Amino acid sequence: MEIVVVGRHTVVADRFRQQVEDKLSKVELLAPTAMRVDVEVTHENNPRMSEKRERVELTVRAKGPVIRAEASAEDRVGALDLAVDKLNERLRRARDKRKPHRNHTSKHGAAAAPLPIEDNVLAPDEEAEPQVAAPAALTEPGDSVETSMGDSPVVIRQKLHEAEPMTLDDAVYEMEMVGHDFYLFVDKETARPSVLYKRKGWSFGVVQLDDACAGAVK
Repeated sequence: MEIVVVGRHTVVADRFRQQVEDKLSKVELLAPTAMRVDVEVTHENNPRMSEKRERVELTVRAKGPVIRAEASAEDRVGALDLAVDKLNERLRRARDKRKPHRNHTSKHGAAAAPLPIEDNVLAPDEEAEPQVAAPAALTEPGDSVETSMGDSPVVIRQKLHEAEPMTLDDAVYEMEMVGHDFYLFVDKETARPSVLYKRKGWSFGVVQLDDACAGAVK
């Protein structure tokens, strides 16, 4: 299994790279098909964020869903420990999901109900954010690019992902595996681009797009 460590706005020392390899030793046991683990280390220069100035993102690439975890802390090793703990827990859950079960039911014993679809996500009087000029087209899955919003410090990062139609149940599982509060997918039943997102408690929302937009650029 390959471990690739990169730094964003920082230099990653050899000693830390060795610590990464040591702490990721359980990945192959929990995910035997793992081919690579991408480790991204980011240093935040803003002094107001000193308690979370070091961020570590871990992404396991294997046969099946991508599993991801990230954490921030005051020091780099602390952030790594937190991220590894989250990653190992998600790998265990993914391994348990692959085990055969007689009945596919929810933890309450009943079949999982369809998630509600919310119509209004933005408030009617909410103003749209300033638009950003589109960057060069992304062509390969995994490609990413960053674009600045004019003279402001805001940076937009775009990334191209592979899209495979899936059910809402699968989308919830995939979202939990990457540790995000949202998940973009193509609904298997409607073939519509959809976004699943977390609400309060165990509640989720889904936004679907009518892809037959007259003004869409093709």
